[in-house]
Amino acid sequence: MSDSLEARSRDVQERTFCKWLNTKLELNGYPPMSSLVRDLSDGVRLIQLMEIMGDVSLGKYNKSPRMRVQKAENVNKALEFITSRGVKLTNIGPEDIIDGNLKLILGMIWTLILRFTIADISEEGISAQEGLLLWCQRKTEPYNEVDVKDFTYSWSDGLALCALIHCHRPDLLDYDKLDKSDRHGNTRLAFKIAAEHLNIPQLLEVEDLCDSNPPDKFSVMTYIASFFHAFSSMDQAETVSRRVEKFAEIMQSVWVSQNDYERRVRLLLSALSEIQTSWAGAEFTGTYSDAKQHSADFTGYKHTTKRTWVVEKQDVASLFGNVQTKLRTYGLREYVPPPGLTLTEVDSAWNSLLASEARRSRAINAQIRQIKERLRKSFADLANDFEQRVRGISSALTALEGALEAQQQSVREIQTRIPAISDALRQVAAAEAECKAANVEENDYTVFTCQDLEFELELVVQSIAKKLAFIDNQIVSRNMSNLTPAQLEQFESTFRYFDKDETNTLSQSEMTAALASLGIVYSDEDMNFIYDQLLQDYGAINFEAFINLLVDITEDQTSPEQLREAFRGIAADKPFVTELDLRLHHLPAPSIEYLSEVMPRTQNTVGEPEYDYERWLDDVFA
Repeated sequence: MSDSLEARSRDVQERTFCKWLNTKLELNGYPPMSSLVRDLSDGVRLIQLMEIMGDVSLGKYNKSPRMRVQKAENVNKALEFITSRGVKLTNIGPEDIIDGNLKLILGMIWTLILRFTIADISEEGISAQEGLLLWCQRKTEPYNEVDVKDFTYSWSDGLALCALIHCHRPDLLDYDKLDKSDRHGNTRLAFKIAAEHLNIPQLLEVEDLCDSNPPDKFSVMTYIASFFHAFSSMDQAETVSRRVEKFAEIMQSVWVSQNDYERRVRLLLSALSEIQTSWAGAEFTGTYSDAKQHSADFTGYKHTTKRTWVVEKQDVASLFGNVQTKLRTYGLREYVPPPGLTLTEVDSAWNSLLASEARRSRAINAQIRQIKERLRKSFADLANDFEQRVRGISSALTALEGALEAQQQSVREIQTRIPAISDALRQVAAAEAECKAANVEENDYTVFTCQDLEFELELVVQSIAKKLAFIDNQIVSRNMSNLTPAQLEQFESTFRYFDKDETNTLSQSEMTAALASLGIVYSDEDMNFIYDQLLQDYGAINFEAFINLLVDITEDQTSPEQLREAFRGIAADKPFVTELDLRLHHLPAPSIEYLSEVMPRTQNTVGEPEYDYERWLDDVFA
């Protein structure tokens, strides 16, 4: 630092420190000083200042010293007191003060300012000068134009001072309306407001801040410390308010949490009670679909609602614990929920829910088992009854006897029972479908399935049709007196063979094939005529129509000689026929089987059996 700057800095410090000391003296009724060098040289003012700062009496001293030794005694008493208070003084003795060494005197006073004004400043754990700087930074942080980094240039535009004032007393100045470029005006305004409204003496001049390069940091720090102490009482009031406000916030938070806990517990307990009441009043309709719906609803409840309640139960327990923790943290009385809303009662209600769930599950499972058992028995009763009815029809068909017309009437009466039997089968099928829908696979009450019974019904229907056809054919055969029993049997077996759909009727193609198998062949024109004629006479080519046709055809073909010629044609003029000969001429299998059994064999034992049709015809017509 140049000599001129150092001299200017000393002037500012002397003026500032002198004003600072005067605030102490004037407050206690002593006249102010005008010069540090002159007014401190006899030690009197220094002792007075130490008694004020230390709030003690230093005892007797020379109040009007004239001699140097007396002055030295006074100064030495004051220095000894300073040292006793833990203030370390370096390179200064009584003679330095008596002789007016301004540099050392300023150093001593700065040490006193640090000890009695700045040393007790603490902000966020940092003390003294750093604490004061941090306090200034924290208070001015919201102001964009202010950036406090030190105790020199950061204060040269007056905005930092205005920001400090506005931060604590926004009623004293409108910071937003300040002319931010008016350094002197802003500084002057801050000095004026501080002195008039905050009792902060103006230790500096406007030029000390705005025109110094740089401003003296010790003087600025001394002045700013006055702001800290002036606002400390206000901060303490704010602290008290904040403490009450914080406590109110804590209590309100606890109150809100307690109310939230009680509200949520009430809702949870109500929900638990409601669903248990619902289960207790639930009724089953007796159907499997209804029971399965109950089961599906119960499963859905466990996967959704129940899990929501599990989370909620845990949350209210955590909420209760948080309330108690917060109360213990602040030494407050423990929270006791109203009767019926304690965690113990929540646990009790939860255990009741679990017991109700178990009962509900057992009731649903029992209902499903009962329905399945009922379905088994219902199906078995229908199936067994159906089988008995079908068996009864079969037995009735087997037991028929007496005149053909009477048997025919009985079979037709039996046939009228088929629609009712078919309806019963549909009931069996419906019962079986219910069992399948209910996943009923095994049934100890019956060995029958609907497919088994359907097959038996089809056999009975076929048996009835066959029995009617047989009786009808027998009546026809009985009335055909001009046919031999062998002819009737041959014709009937042929008819049966070609009646592929077992309707007791032949189509034109079936009739043509049947006649051909008997060796009767017509042209297509003749066959069409014959078929149409039979349809007009009989309405269908039934057995009676077929037999009458054959009677008409064979009236001139049934002599022994005609048959012999027919066999010779089949045998190709051999004296015997083989089964191959008969098959090649399209004789029906029953006819071939019959002829193979009744015709005598030749003596030839090599190769395919040979049948002597000549000898057989001789025996038949004899």
